[in-house]
Amino acid sequence: MFLRSMLVHAALFAGTSTLLIAVAQADDLKTRCDQLIAYFDRYGSGRGEHSDGARNMTRLSARIDCDRGQYEEGIKAMEDLLRRKKLAVPSAQT
Repeated sequence: MFLRSMLVHAALFAGTSTLLIAVAQADDLKTRCDQLIAYFDRYGSGRGEHSDGARNMTRLSARIDCDRGQYEEGIKAMEDLLRRKKLAVPSAQT
């Protein structure tokens, strides 16, 4: 009985720590997604009349992906957009 109780506690602890790691990774991805969008908003949009800026469809799509928790898709879209706009992709914040 004691061994069974220890195994149950170990399994619960392992599941909890895995969940905490997954939440931390999701927070990191969300932060990265937000960082890239803010970077594009700051440096990727000009003040001229032909600038699409925050109305850029790729940027809007990436924001929707990030809001839905599809962080990898949003990050990839923003990194590709920044490269197409000839902007350096910033390193991830630590």
